[in-house]
Amino acid sequence: MTNGDPGRMTELVREMLGRHGMLVTLGARLLRASPGEVEIELPASPHISQQNGFVHAGAVSAIADSAAGAAAWTMMPQGSDVLTVEFKINLVAPAAGERLVASARVIKAGRTLTLTEADVHAFTGESKKLVAHLVATMITMAPGVESRSPVR
Repeated sequence: MTNGDPGRMTELVREMLGRHGMLVTLGARLLRASPGEVEIELPASPHISQQNGFVHAGAVSAIADSAAGAAAWTMMPQGSDVLTVEFKINLVAPAAGERLVASARVIKAGRTLTLTEADVHAFTGESKKLVAHLVATMITMAPGVESRSPVR
C-alpha cells in the first residue's frame, strides 16, 4: 500500500480510522500500524459500559472489527477500501480494566477476500488479560464505492 514507509502507513491508517464515526464516538485511537497489523486502543469509561460496569461487548466488537479491517486494508492495493464480510467473536472474559487494546493481524491476504484475526486485551496498570478473540473476513472494495445511505 505505501511502498514500505511505516510512517506513511500509520498516517494513512490513522486518517482512515478518523472517518469511523463509531470509533470517534467511543474515543478509540490508533496505537500502531504496519503491513498486515494494526492496534487500536480504547480507554474504558462509564459511557461505553454495560449494566455491570464492564466495557460493553458492542464496543469490544467495534475495536476488534475495526482493527481487523484496518490490518486487511494495509495489504490491499492503494486506492482500495475495505468492508467486513463476516466476523465471529468470542468474549472470553469480562472487559474490565483501564483500557482495552485490539491487536489485529492478517492471516491470509487474497485478491478479493482477506482473512484476519484480532485479540482484545484489557489492561490495568501493567496487568494484561485477554477478553475477546475475533476472526473476520474482509473484502477489497473498488475505489470510489460509497454508501448510498442518507446517514452522512
